[in-house]
Amino acid sequence: MSCDEFFKVSQCSSAKEMWDILEVTHERTNDVKRARKYALIQEYELFRMQKGETICDVHKRFSHIVNHLMSLGKAFDKEELNIKILKCLDRTCQPKATVISESKDLTSMTVVALFGKLREHELEINRLDVQESEDKHNKGITLKACNHK
Repeated sequence: MSCDEFFKVSQCSSAKEMWDILEVTHERTNDVKRARKYALIQEYELFRMQKGETICDVHKRFSHIVNHLMSLGKAFDKEELNIKILKCLDRTCQPKATVISESKDLTSMTVVALFGKLREHELEINRLDVQESEDKHNKGITLKACNHK
């Protein structure tokens, strides 16, 4: 028990009162679970890739929300999750998202496989950005010499 929990229950006069406080604190009542579930559903519905965020970051945030919702009884099928992921991506990922949605079976593809494909695309884009940057840096200015007499 943490110090915070101890102070919450230290003034209780019965074990039942302690139990009730700890139950609410740890989201064990139906009302707390329901409120938490609705808040997570809203977070899921509004989920978008943030500016400057990597695919790995998106995967981590998305999985966190979905795992918590599933622990609260919300069910998802593969296609629903895959479509949600593809729709939440920013402009830089849209060409790949379109290709995936048109060429892959979203009902059988796992979320992990989808994020893997998006990560491959992100790595390739980053490689091309580095290559273009190096090409610009290596381009020198050639001056033509003129003889004036």
